[in-house]
Amino acid sequence: MTAILLDGQKLADDVKQQIATQVEQLDFVPGLGTILVGDDPASHSYVGAKIRDCEEVGIASIHEHLPADTQQTELESVIQKFNSDSNVHAYIVQLPLPKQLNEEAALLAIDPQKDADGLHPVNLGRLVMGVDGPLPCTPRGIQLMLETYGIPVEGKQVCVIGRGLTIGRPMALLMALKRPTANAAVTVIHTGVPDLAQYTQQADIVIAAAGVPNLVTPDMIKPGAAVIGGGLTREGKKILSDVDESVAEVAGWVTPRLGGVGPMTRAMLLKNTVDAAIVSAT
Repeated sequence: MTAILLDGQKLADDVKQQIATQVEQLDFVPGLGTILVGDDPASHSYVGAKIRDCEEVGIASIHEHLPADTQQTELESVIQKFNSDSNVHAYIVQLPLPKQLNEEAALLAIDPQKDADGLHPVNLGRLVMGVDGPLPCTPRGIQLMLETYGIPVEGKQVCVIGRGLTIGRPMALLMALKRPTANAAVTVIHTGVPDLAQYTQQADIVIAAAGVPNLVTPDMIKPGAAVIGGGLTREGKKILSDVDESVAEVAGWVTPRLGGVGPMTRAMLLKNTVDAAIVSAT
């Protein structure tokens, strides 16, 4: 068996084209803000990619780059500026922050209506309640990938590996909601569980978000299952997925090491921004 590759790059390009068309039809320009503190190379690269994405689809990019020795009051002053700026419809504070800064306090200071990442406690609470609100970008992108490729989800067994705030926990909540491309039986496991395969071998869909390179191997997968590599690790210049590439020999669908979930995360950030802009205008 050779798995169907879930081409996140192609799907993200399609989504961005749809967003560009949507933006053209608006009588104002949506604005995405980014706040970067310090000089972390990965964060620089990620924020730069977001700025380029904005240019591609006609979204205004409003960027603040603060020095690494920025103090909490200075960071929260910029956050409040973005909260009150009508040209900024949604924004992110790029994580991780330097050690002297309180990430929880920074996230709490964001206006929940302008939360582009969908990670404000208010919006995570909305997800728990099953009410509308900004969704975390990576889980939203994975769900759209499952929908687009026609992978059955409702009533199926979904195993999420990882319990992190950005993917694992919200992914599990999203898959369990009584909504289209959801309504599944969801199991959450993590690296503290001794025998991961005991759970993954039963799953119709495995979503790996543990941040452990090549964690998921072919012997852990039921033949024909869909396998999503949400966790990524950098080793020098190389990016490694949680899913070993040999899983494609067993799975029915699988994300590639590059061009899988990552492009979808960035596309959903743009989608969340346009959604927030439309809400603010009504």
